[in-house]
Amino acid sequence: MKKIYIIHENDEWTKPLKKHLTDLGLPFEDWFLDKGVLDLSKEPPKGVFYNRMSASSHTRGHRYAPEYTAAVLAWLQRKGRKVINTEDALRLEVSKVAQYASLEAHGIKTPKTIASIGKDEILEAAEGFVTPFITKHNRAGKGLGVQLFQNVEALEEYVNSPSFEVPIDGITLIQQYIEAPEPFITRCEFIGGKFFYAVKVDTSEGFELCPADVCQIGDAACPVGEVEKPKFEVIDGFTNPILEKYKEFLNSNGIQIAGVEFITDKEGNIYTYDVNTNTNYNPDAEEAAKKSGMLEIAKYLGSELEKIEV
Repeated sequence: MKKIYIIHENDEWTKPLKKHLTDLGLPFEDWFLDKGVLDLSKEPPKGVFYNRMSASSHTRGHRYAPEYTAAVLAWLQRKGRKVINTEDALRLEVSKVAQYASLEAHGIKTPKTIASIGKDEILEAAEGFVTPFITKHNRAGKGLGVQLFQNVEALEEYVNSPSFEVPIDGITLIQQYIEAPEPFITRCEFIGGKFFYAVKVDTSEGFELCPADVCQIGDAACPVGEVEKPKFEVIDGFTNPILEKYKEFLNSNGIQIAGVEFITDKEGNIYTYDVNTNTNYNPDAEEAAKKSGMLEIAKYLGSELEKIEV
């Protein structure tokens, strides 16, 4: 029997999708890939394989889940199975350097970024950088490691302090700080390679923002619980020429489902700075807009399943 296979490492993030798949009567199976055994000589089952592996898996104790998922995806694709968010998608999910290189290749502007490994090298990379600037982890998710520094001296104090956090892949990024006229970013959601909606995300309380209903970063910026002003708002009728470039970028990288984030500076220039192939949706924002990303994904996966010959 052909099925939809959900490849992931976080049960909380897949609950809404599983509910919609069940409600639609679609057969599915959970592949929790934090560990396992892969026999390359065996044939994979028939079906559609939806890759939701996250760059932040290490924060939940699943250090090698992306590496194992990469092996599984290579096996599935070599055997001719239908994979939603392919090996290339995973490569971009776990490396912002890879993201920026591909975005720029598609004519999509990204903030000036320097990658560095080692404390002395981080400081060297920051020398001569226009201030203020930010740091972030190359392999992150959930805004891990994002901090704003007014000068190199402040960065040096942080780097040499006990609170310095070494990225899981060792790569720290020094990045141009984009000053927006208002404290928000825009996240464009794509499903099946098509634009679904854009959401306005309030960044006034910090960078570590997670749109999922259950968020595990323990930060006041996480939309769990009640807040006076919604941090996530679906933008009615959003349109922008950048969407066509995003479509081309996603298609060329084997990405069917993703959230692409950008920020606009005071001059109106758009800087794209993150691509999340393990996209989540904020339930309050969707309720207000009468839209459901996970329902749309479930329908899309069902339509792809219909195309699979038994």
